[in-house]
Amino acid sequence: MRHRSTSRAIYELLSSMRFAISLLTILGIASIIGTVLKQNEPYNNYLNQFGPFWFPIFEKLGLYAVYNSVWFLTILGFLVLSTTVCIFRQTRPMLKDMRGFREHAKEVSLAQFQHHARLPAGLPLAQARDAASAYLARSGFTTRINPRHDGVLLAAKQGSWTRIGYFLAHAAIVLICVGGLLDGNLPLKAQMALGGKVVTSGNQLISDIKPESRLGLDNWSFRGNVFIPEGKSAGVAVLNVQDGILLQDLPFTVSLRKFHLEHYDSGMPKRFASDIVITDNASGKSVEKTIEVNKPFEFDGIMMYQASFEDGGSKLRLVGHDLRPGSGGDAFPVEAAVGDSFKVNRAGLDHTLELGTFRVFNIENMADEDKSDAGTIASIEKHLGSGAKSPTKKDMKNVGPSIQYKLRDSAGQAREYQNYMQPIEQDGAWYLLSGMRESPSAPFRFMRIPLDDDGKADSWLAIRRLLVDKSQHAGIASRFAAASLGRETDANVRRRMEETTRKTLELFAIGGFESLGKFIESTIPEAERDKAADVFIKILEGSAWEAWKLARATAGQPAIEIDPKRARLLRDTLNATSDSLHYGAPVYFQLTGFDEVRATVLQVTRSPGKPIVYFGSLLLVLGVFAMLYIRERRLFVLIKDSGETLVALSSNRRSMDVDDAFRRHRDAIAALIKPQP
Repeated sequence: MRHRSTSRAIYELLSSMRFAISLLTILGIASIIGTVLKQNEPYNNYLNQFGPFWFPIFEKLGLYAVYNSVWFLTILGFLVLSTTVCIFRQTRPMLKDMRGFREHAKEVSLAQFQHHARLPAGLPLAQARDAASAYLARSGFTTRINPRHDGVLLAAKQGSWTRIGYFLAHAAIVLICVGGLLDGNLPLKAQMALGGKVVTSGNQLISDIKPESRLGLDNWSFRGNVFIPEGKSAGVAVLNVQDGILLQDLPFTVSLRKFHLEHYDSGMPKRFASDIVITDNASGKSVEKTIEVNKPFEFDGIMMYQASFEDGGSKLRLVGHDLRPGSGGDAFPVEAAVGDSFKVNRAGLDHTLELGTFRVFNIENMADEDKSDAGTIASIEKHLGSGAKSPTKKDMKNVGPSIQYKLRDSAGQAREYQNYMQPIEQDGAWYLLSGMRESPSAPFRFMRIPLDDDGKADSWLAIRRLLVDKSQHAGIASRFAAASLGRETDANVRRRMEETTRKTLELFAIGGFESLGKFIESTIPEAERDKAADVFIKILEGSAWEAWKLARATAGQPAIEIDPKRARLLRDTLNATSDSLHYGAPVYFQLTGFDEVRATVLQVTRSPGKPIVYFGSLLLVLGVFAMLYIRERRLFVLIKDSGETLVALSSNRRSMDVDDAFRRHRDAIAALIKPQP
């Protein structure tokens, strides 16, 4: 007996509307999380975003792949079960109500209807019955006549098919959820649990991935990406699972003939499409097709979408500039392909260059920075370049090709860099941009390298090499003192000037303007700091001018004279030199040329639940329309032996026209049963 009551309680719970609504609420909240939080990203991105405390918590909750999490699929399954039981429970009474006319309704019940009216005695009962019955038929009602001891009741109804909307809508929910379960990774989870499939790392060749990390052709549901460079082919899709990948074998091979990429004037992609050749592995037959965004193509039950595009291994030509003090600033060429990783071992360097993303078009924020006026060293901070701060204003422009790479030291620590090939113009001057960040979640901070009259960075490199080399400071200080004071100046004054200049250069070589600012704050009274800062800036600008002349003389170049354009170049050189001291790399790699190779990224999906979802969506639309636009109305006409008539109307939905409909039927019936003169 207890077992039966427990089963009944479970049945009541599953078939209750409150339980289904609760499940829908949880699924709605989960869908919001899945929309706000980007799904199926590499775990390192989430770790950088949330930190070591929240990352494992969110991972346990499955928030990084909400729609594929066990609890989401479980709730979805319970929703299917609950809705199915609800349909089963309500089908019999609802069908009974649809077929029934309620012809046994009592007079006292009809008198309780909101819309009812008593009409005075009129025609004899038989004539009144026939007249009312004919009117109901003309008005679209189906009528059942029930004779009574005190008269006759005409029970009429129309629009009973509105109840079918309930079945259609609830059946649609079941079908859509079932389709979602079929198209989710439930089959994949089953294979991983029962079939011994193991997620593997993506940092390896596809040919080296073991069979336990591959899914066969019999896998009935999957969603993955196919990466194909121009002129290459691929027959497997990559499925991102947790913090690794699985390979999905395809029944065909896709070859990329040509990738088309068109841009707007701003450089943003306007159209990208892939000219592909699909070859069936079983029959050997080939099909040529162009796939574009929003124009997918289905082959052998697998849908292919144009998802994105990437670099396909472009050949790059770089020039490395040694930034270490005392290195001599020798430049060396580097030729490599995107994705390559190799050692940079020369003149004491022990680093690994890892070439990453290459882009031909880049849209960057080129707005000028707001200069900070806070603090005690504002006059120093106004000389900081853009590498000292992050962008705040918006001025989006196409700045041309760029290369993104990592430079990893012998201890395994790496910083990421983004260098641009073409110079950009700001406030009438030209610069090369070089960005740096210490983690993937941080924004790039850009250093602006000024260009000389020849459109090159050679002058900045030559001046910087002398300014950061301590062995050159004494000579630069002597040249600056001689140029500033003249030969007839007292020796002690000249010696103090040289010492001040040398000290200024040493401080600047340590940390740029930041070191000078800290020195001023720690040694000079607050009232005199602005004046002292101006003095240090003038010393630096004069020293940079002397370093430039010295570098040109050493290189055998002709002497130059100072002018406003060269004075600005000196200021920009000091700004870039100060930024470079926080650059974090001993080498600056300049992109000088490339041979582009494009690659397409196609998303391939096998979705057995898609037709079920489409059919469920159709049923949902039909069900909603049936419930909203098919109005069920029941009209009762009770004609007594005395000739008095009771008219009552009920409707499944209150609307503005119910009152008008009742008055119309009441008046029409009253006119029909009224005795003829």
